[in-house]
Amino acid sequence: SNMAATGNAEETQLQEMEEEAGMEREMDSDEEEGMGIENSDDEEDDSSEDDKENEAEIQRLEEQLSINAFDYNCHLDLIKLLRQEGELPPLRKARQKMSELFPLTEEIWLDWLKDEIRLTEEEQNREKVYELFEMAVKDYICPEIWLEYAQYSIGGMGLPGGMEKVRSIFERALTAVGLHMTKGATLWEAYREFENVILATVQPPPGSVPTCEQQELLNAQLERIHTLFRRQLAIPLMDMEGTYAEYEEWSDQGVSDTVSQKYKRALQQMEKSKPYEETLMAAEPPKLAEYQTYIDYEQKEGDPARIQIIFERALAENCLVPDMWAKYTKYLDRQLKIKDLVLSSHDRAVRNCPWTMGLWKNYLLALERHGADHHTISDVFEKALNAGFIQATDYVNIWEAYLDYLRRRVDFSKESSRELEELRWTCDLESGDPSCTIMQVWAKIEALHCKNIQKARELWDSIMTKGNAKFANMWLEYYNLERSYGDALHCRKALHRAVQCTSDYPEHVCEVLLTFERVEGSLEDWDAAVQKTETRLNRVNEQRAKVAEKEAHLVRQEEEKTEQRRRAKADKKNQKKGQKGSGPGEKRKAEDEDNENEWGEESEQPPKRHRGEGNQGSFRGGGAEEYMETESGLFGRRAPPCRRQEPPGAKRGQQMAPATVRKTQEDNPEQRKDDCSVFISNLAFNMEDPEKRLKELFEPCGPVQSVRPVYAAKGFRGYCYVQFEGKTSVPEALKMDRREVDGRPMFVSPCVDKNKNPDFKVFKYNTNLEKHKIFISGLPFSCTKEQLEELCKDQGTIKDIRLVTNRSGKPKGLAYVEFEDEAQASQAVLKLDGTVLQEHTLSVAISNPPRRNAADKPDFSRPMGAMMPRAMVYGSRGKGRTQLSLIPRSLHRQTGSESKAENGTAPKPTGGASGDAGFEAQAKPMSNSDFAKMLLRK
Repeated sequence: SNMAATGNAEETQLQEMEEEAGMEREMDSDEEEGMGIENSDDEEDDSSEDDKENEAEIQRLEEQLSINAFDYNCHLDLIKLLRQEGELPPLRKARQKMSELFPLTEEIWLDWLKDEIRLTEEEQNREKVYELFEMAVKDYICPEIWLEYAQYSIGGMGLPGGMEKVRSIFERALTAVGLHMTKGATLWEAYREFENVILATVQPPPGSVPTCEQQELLNAQLERIHTLFRRQLAIPLMDMEGTYAEYEEWSDQGVSDTVSQKYKRALQQMEKSKPYEETLMAAEPPKLAEYQTYIDYEQKEGDPARIQIIFERALAENCLVPDMWAKYTKYLDRQLKIKDLVLSSHDRAVRNCPWTMGLWKNYLLALERHGADHHTISDVFEKALNAGFIQATDYVNIWEAYLDYLRRRVDFSKESSRELEELRWTCDLESGDPSCTIMQVWAKIEALHCKNIQKARELWDSIMTKGNAKFANMWLEYYNLERSYGDALHCRKALHRAVQCTSDYPEHVCEVLLTFERVEGSLEDWDAAVQKTETRLNRVNEQRAKVAEKEAHLVRQEEEKTEQRRRAKADKKNQKKGQKGSGPGEKRKAEDEDNENEWGEESEQPPKRHRGEGNQGSFRGGGAEEYMETESGLFGRRAPPCRRQEPPGAKRGQQMAPATVRKTQEDNPEQRKDDCSVFISNLAFNMEDPEKRLKELFEPCGPVQSVRPVYAAKGFRGYCYVQFEGKTSVPEALKMDRREVDGRPMFVSPCVDKNKNPDFKVFKYNTNLEKHKIFISGLPFSCTKEQLEELCKDQGTIKDIRLVTNRSGKPKGLAYVEFEDEAQASQAVLKLDGTVLQEHTLSVAISNPPRRNAADKPDFSRPMGAMMPRAMVYGSRGKGRTQLSLIPRSLHRQTGSESKAENGTAPKPTGGASGDAGFEAQAKPMSNSDFAKMLLRK
C-alpha cells in the first residue's frame, strides 16, 4: 500500500509538471505568434514602401519613354521593374513596345518566352506562344531559342497535327542553325532523341510478331533516325567523332562507305575551321576582328550556307555595326538572291542601325529588285524619313533614291499618268536641299524624258533664286542643260547672267562665254561678250584689291598691338629693376609678379584650379594662408613662392588689418566641408569686394557660412569657394552655373577633392548621340536665343536652347536646340540645314558631341615632378612655346614605351643580351648621389 501511495504521488507530480510545461508552451506559442504578427507588420510596411518606390520609378520610366521612345536602357529598366512586380499585362505591353522598335537580344527573348510559357499553360493559348516564338527567331540566329521552341512544341504533340508540327520546327531549326559549328550539334541530338522516343512507342513488345502495318511504321522510323545520323555526319561540327562512334554502335548494319567518305570530308573541313573557332572562344566580346577574319576565310572557301551562318553569328554579337550589315546584305543581294532571305535581312539591318542612310537606300533597291508592291516601298521610305539621320545630306540622298525608283515606274511615252504626277509631286521639295540637287534632277527629267524644256528653265530659275546664283558650277550645269536640250539663244542668256552674278570663279565663266561666242556667235556677239567680261573682271579685281588692303591693315594693327605689348612688358621690367628695394626679398617678389604674367596679356583668366577639377592644391591652411597662391597651374606650372598676400586695396608694404588676420586665422581647415561647398570660377578680376558680392548672390540658395576668395599679389584671381551651412543648398547653387555676372558666365561646380575622387567629372552635358536635339553651327555672333527660337519654333515644340560661349561670355556661333521628340528634330534638320541667317549659312545636324577623351587632358593626379614642364607645351603649329629647353638632356622624358618609367627608375632596355637581370638591376630607385654622378657623366 505504501508503494501504491508513493506511485500515485509520483504520477500526480508528473501530471502537474506536464500541465506546467503545457502552460509554458502555450505562453511561448502566444509570444511567438505576437512576435510573428509584429514581424509580419514590419515586413508589410517594408514591402509597401518598396512597392511605392517601384511604382514611382515605373511611372518615371514611362514618362521618359513617352518623351524619347528610343531610349534602349530605359526600356530594359522598365521591363526589369515590371517583372519584379509580377504584373503580366503591363509587362507584356512594355515588351511588345520594345520589340516594335528594337530587335531583342537572346536573353530578353528567353525571359519573355519563359514567362509566357509559365503563365499560359492552357491549350487554347499555345498559338499565342507559337506566334511569340516566330517573332523571336526572326531577330537573330540563336540556337538556344530554336531549341526552346522545339522543346515547347513537343508538349503539344498529342494535339491534331502535333507530330508534324514538331518535326517541321526541328527541320527549320536545323536549316537555320544546324551548321553552327559549336552549338549546332545540340539541335541534331535533340531531334534524334525525339525520334528515338517515337521509335520506342512503335516497337512491338518483346516476343510478339509485329503486323505488316507495325513493321512499316517501324522501318519508317528507323530510316528517319538513319537519315538524321547521315545528315549530321556530313556537316563539319565540333566533337563529331563522338557522333560517328554513336552511329556505329546504334546501327545494326554498320556504317556505309558513302557515309564514311562524307564524314571524312566534313572532318577535314572541321579541322581547317577549328583554329578560327578556337580564336573566337579565346577572344573577348564583341570579337569583331576575329569574325571578320573568319568571314574572309569562308568567302574564299565559297560555301554559301557556311558564309551565311558565320555572318549571322557575327551579327548576333555585333548587331550595332552598320558596316557588317552592309557587307552581309551586299553578299545576299549579289550571291544568294533569295527573296525572303534578302528582304528579311535588310529589314533586320535597318531595325538594328536605323541611323545609317546607306542601309535604308539598299533596302529600297532590294525591294524594287524583288518586285515589291508600291505601297510597301512607300512605307519603307516613310520609315526612313522618320529614322532620325544625323546629317541633312542623308535625307537628300534617301530622297534621291526614292525618286530614282519613282522615275523608273513612269512610262514617258504617255503624256500624263498617275506615276508621272506622283514623281513631280515628290520632286517638289520645299526646303532641306540647299544645293537643290533634287530640283536639278527634276529639270533633267523634264527636259530629257518629258520634252518640256520650258518647265526645266522655270526650275533652274527657282534654283538660282535660292542663293545659288553666285556659284559658277550651278550656272555651268544650267548652260550644259541648254546646250543639250535647248538652243543657242538661251545658252547665251545663261552665260551672260552667269558672268554678271558669279562671285567664286568669275574668270572661268568668262572664259566659257568667250569660247561659246567663238564657236557660235557673230562679230556683234563677240564684241558684246568681250566688253561684258572685261567690265566684270575689272570690277572683281577692284573688289579683291580692297579686300587685300583691308586684310593687310588688320595685320598691321595686330603687329602694332603685339609690339606695344612687348614694349610695355620691357618697360615694366626696367621699372622693377630700377626700384630702390633691390634686396633679395624685393627681387624675388618682382620675379614672382613677372611669373604671374606669363599666362599672356590676352588671357583674362588663369586655368580653372580647384579640388573639383583635379588640381593638387586644396587651400588647406590657417592664418594668412587664405591669401596664398598654393595651387599648381596647367601642365605642372608651379605657383610663386608661398608668402602672405595683400587683399585688394592694400598698399605694398602695408600690414594686413588685424580683423582680416583674425578672420583668416579663425577659418580652420577642420571647419571646411567639401560636401557643403561649391567652387566658383571665371569671375572678373576687377570684381569689387567679391566676398560680399558672392554672399549676396548665393544667399537665395541657402544660409552661407563663408565665402573664401583666392587672392594673388595683384588682387582677386577670379575664383573662390562658397560654403553653406547645409548640404541641401549645394544643388540649388549648382543650378546657377553659367549665370552671367559682370558680363561673364559664372562657372559653378561641386567642390570635390580630386585626390580622393580621381574619376570625378564635372562636365554635365551629354556626349552621346541625342536624336531629339540638333546642333547648329555658323550662327552670327550677334544671334540671340529669341532669334533662334523664332527660327526653330515652326519645326516643333522647343524645350531648351543653349548658345555656346567661351570663358569670357563671347558667343562661338554654335548652339544646341532641344525638341520634344526625335521626329521634330529630324524635321528641323531637314528644313533648316543651309538656311541663311544674317548673311550666315547655317549648318544643322543631329546632336552628336565628340567624346571627351581623358587621355588628352593633363593628368593632375600624378606628382607635379612627373608632369610635362611648361617649356615642353606645344603651340598651335606643333612647336614649343619656347625653343630653348632648360632641362638637361639626361633628364629629358623619353617617348614611346620608355616614357612609362617613373621618376627615380631607369626605363627597361629594348634589346641587348642582358635580359631581365639587367633590367632588374636598372630598375632600382636612384639616390641623389646617383643623379649627381649621371649629370657629371653627361
